[in-house]
Amino acid sequence: MATSLFPRCVLFSGSIVRQHFVQCPRNSWSCFWRCVPIAFYRYKPLRVNITGVYIPDKDSEHTPEWQKEKKYDAKLFGRYGSASGVDPATLWPHPEQLREFEEEEREWYPSLQEMQHNIAVKEEEERKKLLEREKLIAENMAKMPQMVEDWRRQKREQKQKLREEKARRDQLLAMARERFGYNIDPRSPKFQDMVKEIEKEERKKRKLLKRLQKEESAAAAVGNITTPQSVPSST
Repeated sequence: MATSLFPRCVLFSGSIVRQHFVQCPRNSWSCFWRCVPIAFYRYKPLRVNITGVYIPDKDSEHTPEWQKEKKYDAKLFGRYGSASGVDPATLWPHPEQLREFEEEEREWYPSLQEMQHNIAVKEEEERKKLLEREKLIAENMAKMPQMVEDWRRQKREQKQKLREEKARRDQLLAMARERFGYNIDPRSPKFQDMVKEIEKEERKKRKLLKRLQKEESAAAAVGNITTPQSVPSST
């Protein structure tokens, strides 16, 4: 016998529990209503009168706190008017709130004159920044030829220094090969010791040369001072 699945809807605490299926041996709705238990539920009556004007009792402890505030009174007066029983004079803000509202309005809602003044100030600042940038660009463009020349001179000096270092390195390698009789690794301790020895000798030679030049300069200065002057002949 063919069976069919019927949805089972049960009312429980005001909510519907759905998607429950039961198997029914007969393909008929009458069997479905006999097989499926149905729990009847009656809603509780609402405590709020939605047909007229709802005015909360502020003296009752069951009234929520948010319904006792002035904000809710303003809402009631705006919705029902004088029927709400709210005195509009009590809704007017006190002086401190008025000052806060005025400060907020001045901060977030400036007047047209203030907005025009702010726009003019902003445009003036942007114009000054643009003039300063143009002035800086003009100054840099005037310095460009000298900057290019300095850059080229630095490149030439770097290349010359690299050539001198390479020549110095080749000379040291040649001296090491001549001294030791074979090619030597520049990273070896023997090569490093030889370089230190050569640099020490070169420093001695430079000091000696500098001292000789100093002595020659002093001797030349003394010779100029002791040169005899010509004596006039007597008649």
